[in-house]
Amino acid sequence: MICQNIKIIVYGGKTGWIGQKIVELLKLNDNIEYHISECRIENRESILNELDKIKPTSAINCAGVTGRPNVDWCEDNKQETIRSNVIGTLNLIDCCFLRSIHITNFATGCIYKYDEKHPIYSGIGFKEEEEFNYFDSHYSVTKQMVEKLSKHYESNTLTLRLRMPISENLNEPRNFITKITKYERVINIPNSCTVLPDLLPIAIDMSIKQIKGVYNFVNPGVISHNEILDLYISLIDPTFKYQNFTEEEQSKILKCGRSNNHLDTTKLESLYPTIPNIKKSIENIFLNLKK
Repeated sequence: MICQNIKIIVYGGKTGWIGQKIVELLKLNDNIEYHISECRIENRESILNELDKIKPTSAINCAGVTGRPNVDWCEDNKQETIRSNVIGTLNLIDCCFLRSIHITNFATGCIYKYDEKHPIYSGIGFKEEEEFNYFDSHYSVTKQMVEKLSKHYESNTLTLRLRMPISENLNEPRNFITKITKYERVINIPNSCTVLPDLLPIAIDMSIKQIKGVYNFVNPGVISHNEILDLYISLIDPTFKYQNFTEEEQSKILKCGRSNNHLDTTKLESLYPTIPNIKKSIENIFLNLKK
């Protein structure tokens, strides 16, 4: 369904990294009236008043905490993480439900880890309906809680699972490429990733069309840290060097584990078949930066 008069409100669009990118894309479309929420998503009365005032056709939620500088922060700030990622997100979804407003909620794909049914390097990815099997991070557990409960709001909710988001700007500290170029050592494990320039326009299109359900929101295929950094050396900085370490060695310097997985994109590609493979997409980012 496509509304005639499109009016989208963005939560997390004021200060959030991905929210601000959504707003910049909305600015480019003269057919969309957009608003940036002034509310904290935990504040029910403010949310309802804002929805009644603006009367949006859709909402996009990019708000929430991921932790700074990384998800280890959530291990030391569990209540604040719950307040934003669980109470706030569910509050916003429920408020939109009460006002019959479609909501797109950015979730996480860091809810799985490779296992016997989905071995590393097998090409077998986790599908949307499969049970979670990764519980080593408080951040991931809060996201799982919301996804489970939001299924009761299937009439108005679209859940998009992002992983290791990548942008075309290497000066952005939240960019996964930027992060791993700053690490002293990296693991060498293939993962699904979300290339934002490829997928954020699709998120807006899904919001406009009011698509519902859960989607693995990543580029097709997987890529390892080594493969990204080798491309970086080849195309951006030939003097760059990196070292590897094992997951066991990594666990000794982290407060919580890290999810490594391959998400199946069959469902997303059935709607958007031209999303580029992750390896090609990252190569294109580096080639464009080189120009």
